[in-house]
Formats: sequence, structure tokens, C-alpha cells
Amino acid sequence: MEQFKSLLGGDANRIAASLSPPKVRSFAQYCVIILIGSGLYGSTLGLWRAPLQSLYTAIKFPLLIFLTCAGNGAVNGMLAQLLGSGLSFKQTALAIFMSFAIAATILGGFAPITVFVWYNAPTLQSRNAILGHSMMLLTHVFAIALAGVTANRWLLSLLREMSGRASTARTVLFSWLAGNLFLGAQLAWNLRPFIGSPRLAVQFLRDDPLHGNFYEAVWRALRHLLF
Repeated sequence: MEQFKSLLGGDANRIAASLSPPKVRSFAQYCVIILIGSGLYGSTLGLWRAPLQSLYTAIKFPLLIFLTCAGNGAVNGMLAQLLGSGLSFKQTALAIFMSFAIAATILGGFAPITVFVWYNAPTLQSRNAILGHSMMLLTHVFAIALAGVTANRWLLSLLREMSGRASTARTVLFSWLAGNLFLGAQLAWNLRPFIGSPRLAVQFLRDDPLHGNFYEAVWRALRHLLF
């Protein structure tokens, strides 16, 4: 509990000390925090579409985080050592789990707000269903962006404390962000839908979850917008 308070308080000195050495118990604690916080928030992601979509997203949102951490674990560990952060593979993994735990805690705190927005948004059955979908989408984008920025500011402070150099901390953080965003965006594409489309059926996964990719979809959207 004391470690969690230090984490939320942004006490980089105490958290850095807890990384030497990293403990299995700490990994388990942060996994539980991620599971509860992101699962609770995930349930509000799909709530506008249908209760069943809410259940599906409550399962998929934590899964997205864990798959991203697992998929990039080795790469992030190598980058941390190559760029001179001084973190071992285990310390790197624990630091990233910590940042996701902070983001999940913030998102869990946002859950009552997103429920309030859902309650006041136009329903799926109304004439303004598209407006309701847009309201929910923008609300969730804002909440997730705020949680991500806050968690990464904390992670930057921790890296600065561990490496002793601000430039190294920034380089390591940006390298981690690039890898996590690259993989996370593709995994989110494969695990879609999260909010759910008003025109499509409620599903755990789309019928063709491995067809195409996130980056092709972005490129097509840009072509339609610019040409």
C-alpha cells in the first residue's frame, strides 16, 4: 500500500529504490491494479452500444494492455540497456507496468464521469445516434489521452532518477512510446470493436479480426480526406 501511495504521489526516489531489485509481488500488485482499473473503465467504453458490448470491452481493454506489455517486453528491455538507462530487463518491465498501473488508476477514476456522459448522450435508438456515438468517442479519447500523458510524465521522472541524465531519460521514453504505440495500435485494431458502431452488430471480435491493419485504415482515411 505504501508503494502504491508513492506511485500515485509521483515519488520517483522511493519508486526507484523499489526497483532494486524488482519483486514478483510488485508485478502481481500492478497487474491487479491494471486489471481492476482498466476493466472498470473498459466496461464504460462499450456501455453506449449495449450491455454485452460493455462486458466484452471490460475483458478486452486489460487484455490489450497486457498483450502490449508482453509483446514489447524484450524490445523495451534491450532499448533501455542500449540507450544507457541502467535498467535491467526486469526493472524495465516493472517500470512499464507501473506506468500502466497509474494510467489504469486514472481511467478507473474517470469511469463515473464517462457513465454520466453516457447517461446524458443520445441513445442508440434515437435520431441523433451518430451524435451520441461521437460524444462517447471524444470523451474516451480525452480520458485515455489524459491518463497516458500523466503516466508517461511520471515514467519520465522515474527514468531521469534511474539514469541520472534527462537526455537519456527522454530518449528511452520516446523509444518505448514508439514501440508501444506501434504494437498497441495494431492490437487494438485486431481486438476491435471497443465502443461499438451503431450500424454493426455487437461482437467480441469482428468476423475478420486479422484482415488489414491499423496503418492501412489510417492511410485510406487520409486518402479519402486529401484526394
